[in-house]
Amino acid sequence: MTTMSTPVSSDRPFLNRRLAAFGTTIFAEMSALATRTGSINLGQGFPDTDGPAQIAEAASRAVLTGLGNQYPPGPGVPELRTAIAAHQQRFYGLAHDPDTEVLVTAGATEAIAASLLALLEPGDEVIALEPYYDSYAACIAMAGAVRVPVTLRPHAGAFALDLDELRAAVTPRTRLLLLNTPHNPTGTVLTPAELTAIAELAVERDLLVVTDEVYEHLVFEGAHTPLAGLPGMRERTVTISSAGKTYSFTGWKVGWITSTPELISAVRSVKQFLTYVSSGPFQYAIAEALALPDSYYDTLRADLAAKRDILADGLAAAGFEVFRPRGTYFITTDITPLGEKDGLAFCRALPERCGVVAIPNQVFYDDRSAGATQVRWAFCKRTGVLEEAVERLGRLAH
Repeated sequence: MTTMSTPVSSDRPFLNRRLAAFGTTIFAEMSALATRTGSINLGQGFPDTDGPAQIAEAASRAVLTGLGNQYPPGPGVPELRTAIAAHQQRFYGLAHDPDTEVLVTAGATEAIAASLLALLEPGDEVIALEPYYDSYAACIAMAGAVRVPVTLRPHAGAFALDLDELRAAVTPRTRLLLLNTPHNPTGTVLTPAELTAIAELAVERDLLVVTDEVYEHLVFEGAHTPLAGLPGMRERTVTISSAGKTYSFTGWKVGWITSTPELISAVRSVKQFLTYVSSGPFQYAIAEALALPDSYYDTLRADLAAKRDILADGLAAAGFEVFRPRGTYFITTDITPLGEKDGLAFCRALPERCGVVAIPNQVFYDDRSAGATQVRWAFCKRTGVLEEAVERLGRLAH
């Protein structure tokens, strides 16, 4: 005979108060809405086709030959750590010791969490560019630190960083700058001049910097500049990237950190108690992916740039104000020209109106009003899917 258990009675909530404000992510809500309504999902940022077949075959080969099926080494398999170091040297001229300056993680999400939990203590202030990827706020909260947003603001068809505002945000309690370039959700790519100013500020105020560079190969105009390569930054920067966005295997969750031995050791001390290790066979496959020729990266960029333009042009024709991104695979739009003022309400109603799902940017802001009329769209989809979405969105213009 079974009896119904009675919920524990307590005035204290079950969820840690630091995380009470976060709840279910907007991505889960909007993806469920897409499934329920049969809509085209341009909300969550994942491709609808797999990456290179030869890399998928490498993963299959690893599984079938017993590579990585048991716990891989804590820092990551040597083949992948060596490949990551070679990648940093090949593209940016940055030399890293694969044994002491590279750490493999369960995607960039774990890399961010482990870095912030390792480097922050309660009361430390963290400056993050707003709007920000939602895990940043949650990880800062889990560390007991204080989030200090510096807002990227719409200007001349793009989003711009006010360097004076950034400098003014630094206080004696500031421990760390959390940067994301190319930037999700706005598609902003910080310029070499902006990065130089940020580096000078970090050195002057003795700040640590965590940089999320997962879209490093998705820069459509200009080139990606890693902050760690600038004067005085090598010893204070934790550089994060991952395989998901570059190779279109987001489910494999293979990420990495490059930094100094001291910073890597600190982050690894936390990482070992999060996942310990992950993605064993996939690590061997991504080691091969990192060695793909330049033609792979050139084709990837050209393909996504063309898709960006299809969606951006369609959104403009539908009546949105479009901020054409320089990087990532997201487009931010403003819904004001459509007579709308609440992005969350707009996105919740959009599937019924025209069968498309997007993400309201206001969830990426501390100051919700700053992003109230902004909506983000993912263009990392098949061309036919984007063309169908554009056709559906055209209904808004009538």
